[in-house]
Parts: sequence; C-alpha cells; structure tokens
Amino acid sequence: MTDAPVSAPVIEFVSPIMGLPHHTAFHLLPLDEEGNLWSLREAGGARTRLVVVTPGRFFPGYAPEIDDETAAALDLREASEAAVLNVVNIGDDPATATVNLLAPIVVNHRNLRAAQAVLVGTDHPLRAPLLAR
Repeated sequence: MTDAPVSAPVIEFVSPIMGLPHHTAFHLLPLDEEGNLWSLREAGGARTRLVVVTPGRFFPGYAPEIDDETAAALDLREASEAAVLNVVNIGDDPATATVNLLAPIVVNHRNLRAAQAVLVGTDHPLRAPLLAR
C-alpha cells in the first residue's frame, strides 16, 4: 500500500461525516472489480479512510428514503442521480464486519456532492452483519 497521490473523483460532503468533523473531501476508490467495495480516502493528505459498500449485493431490497432537506442540499433532481453507500465497520475480524444501514452516505453522481443521511422512522440497524452467517 502506498500514500501516493490518487487519481479518483473527489466527493465533497455538504457536512462532515459523523465522527469526522474536520473532513469533507474524499477520494472514492474501488476495492474490487465488481464495484461492491469502495474506499473513501480523505483528500487533504490525512490518513483517514473508510470502507463502504454498495448495499444492493449484500442487502437486496434496501432502499432508504432520503429526507427533502438532504435531497435539496445535494441538489438531487431525480432519484436516479443518487448513489447509496454504507459504512463498514470491519473491527478485529473481517468475518464479523457490520454495516451501518441507519445512516447511509448518499452521493449525487452528477455533481459529486455527498451527505450522510440519518434515517428517521425506520428499523434499519446501525450494525447489520455484512456476511451471512
């Protein structure tokens, strides 16, 4: 692994991700050929990285409803402009990794603005097992 400069889209968060108050610009980098696993790597030179997944493969039927305020902040004009990613907590053992389905990251792939949306009135878990057991 290297810390060489990356050539990847820079995703600009309209407000910081929870727990990362000083980081709003991230490179989005694929971690697999299928486009299921991604890395969000802080663009300012810090070593902050998050692993995120596209939920469709792991959680079929997961279709979070984003509030109007978040949609407006991202300038989402159509649902098809929104890409959903979920943060993975790998922990000590990848076999027990969990995914945050309660607060997805929504990216407008037209303008590369993003936000972490906290879903209200849903039973989506904060720690859903990534792999079926």
